[in-house]
Amino acid sequence: MADGTAPGRVPLVAVAHGSRDPRAAATVAALLDQVPLDVRVAYLDHCAPTLGQALGGLEEAVVLPLLLTEAYHSRVDLPAALNEARARDPRLRVHYGHTLGPHPMLLAALERRLAEAGVPAGDPDTAVVLVSAGSSDARANAVIARLARQWRRSGWWTVTPAYASAAEPTPAQAVESLRRAGAPRVVVAPYLLAPGYFADKVRRGTLAAGADIVADVLGPAPELVGVLLERYEAAQRQPVSLAG
Repeated sequence: MADGTAPGRVPLVAVAHGSRDPRAAATVAALLDQVPLDVRVAYLDHCAPTLGQALGGLEEAVVLPLLLTEAYHSRVDLPAALNEARARDPRLRVHYGHTLGPHPMLLAALERRLAEAGVPAGDPDTAVVLVSAGSSDARANAVIARLARQWRRSGWWTVTPAYASAAEPTPAQAVESLRRAGAPRVVVAPYLLAPGYFADKVRRGTLAAGADIVADVLGPAPELVGVLLERYEAAQRQPVSLAG
């Protein structure tokens, strides 16, 4: 997708969740347009092409989940789809990589979005609600809780994890709790890749609950491009197992 692609490099197939909201696909395209590789996009749901379609005609590919936590999609859905693709075409060589998150550079991307909203990094008078989409996989939610604890050490009043679905506290509950605790200012940092249903729901709910500022989603932040390129190289050196 990007201009100036590096000749001779293994093509990258980047797999996003997919959304009925056209802003999501546009955001994924804006991210991938910054990647200096031969890039194809695929979607798990709601959009075309599918992963099988994106792999069509390729003999070798690096497949990366454009997901911010490891959960059911990256552990089960994508390996199953890749094994099906390899069964259809035994010549296909796949290097499966890790999800974008967790990664230290994503904290820098979150701080970038807050700074763009007028919130200086590590402000001791600011409490941050770190909002992920949420998952039925407790391990994925635990990653967000650990990320919040890590980020809290940057000097914020505090950082509280919240989940837009499948777990608690909800973003609105987290904002209300921080208000009751006396936080001078409460801001919301969406740990979401693209705009869409969850991002809109988080913005509406947290502002109604008393949040002062809601930052933008991560989107095509340059830090995500750096993470993606790092995952691409790592997948060729030590790919994630597709067993099972």
